[in-house]
Amino acid sequence: MHHADLVFTGGPVFTADAVRSRATTVAVTAGRIVAVGGDDLGDLVGPQTEIVELGGRMLLPGFQDAHVHPVWGGLDMLRCDLSPFGTAPAYLAAIGEYVADHASDPWILGGGWQMSAFPGGTPTASALDAVTGGRPAFFPNRDGHGAWVNSAALRLAGIDRDTPDPADGRIERNADGTPSGTLHEGAMSLVNRLLPEESLERLTEALLVGQRYLHSYGITAWQDAIVGSYGDAGDPGPAYLAAAAAGTLTARVVGAIWWDRTAGLEQIPSILDRRDRYRGGRFAATSVKIMQDGVAENFTAAMLEPYCDGHGHSTDNSGISFVAPEILNEAVPLLDAAGFQVHFHAIGDRAVRESLDAVEHAIRRNGRGDNRHHIAHIQVVHPEDITRFRELGVAANMQSLWATLEPQMVDLTLPFLGAPRDAWQYPFGDLMRSGAVLAAGSDWSVSTPDPMAAIHTAVNRTAAPGYEEGDYEAFLPEQAIDLATSLTAYTAGSAWVNHLDATTGTIAVGKYADLAVLDRDPFAGPADQIGATRVLQTFVEGKRVYAAPDA
Repeated sequence: MHHADLVFTGGPVFTADAVRSRATTVAVTAGRIVAVGGDDLGDLVGPQTEIVELGGRMLLPGFQDAHVHPVWGGLDMLRCDLSPFGTAPAYLAAIGEYVADHASDPWILGGGWQMSAFPGGTPTASALDAVTGGRPAFFPNRDGHGAWVNSAALRLAGIDRDTPDPADGRIERNADGTPSGTLHEGAMSLVNRLLPEESLERLTEALLVGQRYLHSYGITAWQDAIVGSYGDAGDPGPAYLAAAAAGTLTARVVGAIWWDRTAGLEQIPSILDRRDRYRGGRFAATSVKIMQDGVAENFTAAMLEPYCDGHGHSTDNSGISFVAPEILNEAVPLLDAAGFQVHFHAIGDRAVRESLDAVEHAIRRNGRGDNRHHIAHIQVVHPEDITRFRELGVAANMQSLWATLEPQMVDLTLPFLGAPRDAWQYPFGDLMRSGAVLAAGSDWSVSTPDPMAAIHTAVNRTAAPGYEEGDYEAFLPEQAIDLATSLTAYTAGSAWVNHLDATTGTIAVGKYADLAVLDRDPFAGPADQIGATRVLQTFVEGKRVYAAPDA
């Protein structure tokens, strides 16, 4: 028998297989798992075998993030990154320091602010003017659905009281109609079309920064949720190809090609062309991203019934369907017939229903295939649509970190949804009980990519330790899912969505040794400490791509 290159032993192994079996030893040769079993190493260990003593810590399949933006996240880290802060004064102080250190930059660029830090979720240009001076500034918020701009940026873009709102967005205004400094959704494009284009070298640097960060959380594969020109960061596709060609892309990546909501079916040939071109090494752009609506906090999430005014009264606004249903119902069958997976963004219950309806149209026209369409975010789901995920074979792509009470939910969402809709949020438990496939992701840089923090919230329906201030009760605890289900969603479930399940996602003989070592066995401790779990080491095909200082 050949000796193994690498052996993990002495701790629980969460295999994420169908029966969730447990083991204590895993052996790896030439990047593949060759043995999974008990403590008896037999003839696996030779003089050249590296042994990783788990010491009671857990080994599990590498996490796979089914909805993430690593190039944008890396670029945020290279720019003025506001994500470590949470208050308006802290944001302004950080921006002021960045402005002083980047005196030659023609634009002040950054992002990552929280809506809850500002009254109504809408910061002002005048506040930004005080620290940016005469240079234009553009700061998308954490969810990427709004931007904070200064007066110089508004002037350059020609945005004034007479500028109409675009069909897919809104300019926040003062009482006299002048723009106040916050741009929602499609209104952001009025400014970001003016931004200097990032070079391929800069985007590739951002990808590698993001990749290192994701590896530090045990993430070995992901789906990049927008590959294409959107926002101010440029198209990540060429950066993936460059990293793949250089041998520096260590993660497995599925790219979701951006569906341009300002165009129609005529864009499909270009999407087909990009699928052919965007393939190399561990990267393949085989999915299409359709953003069907916005977000609830700025009232652009598409709802079946109008939003409330915050006092229980109905308004005349029910959000925006970015792609008209009649176009969606033609586009999805055509993409499905071409072999694409469709990756939907749907926050509101109308957007979720429209996405499910479009898949149903595809099945009627094409029959059932294996494209594994999925709907990300699923914040508000009408109870009548829960069982349709399983019936239509649509995976529920959870960003479970958001399923908690925190200032943004309490102040900017709940009052405007109203009953009974406020209780239909993030229904992971109902989806699990219906038999739907569960996958998981973070939407980083919208929120932390830490899978264990998200898993903590999925299990407890409260924020993980250190992730939210304040003493909040569990949010809709009947929608909690158990730890094993949540771990499986973040490994085998996302691998299934990414069509990587034949070779990754579980710990089984013959699969790639894409693995993560935790600092504990989260099953052995109290549930309220799941989120304190850290990743000590990350491996891709048996090669260590991350090690914590205390690993």
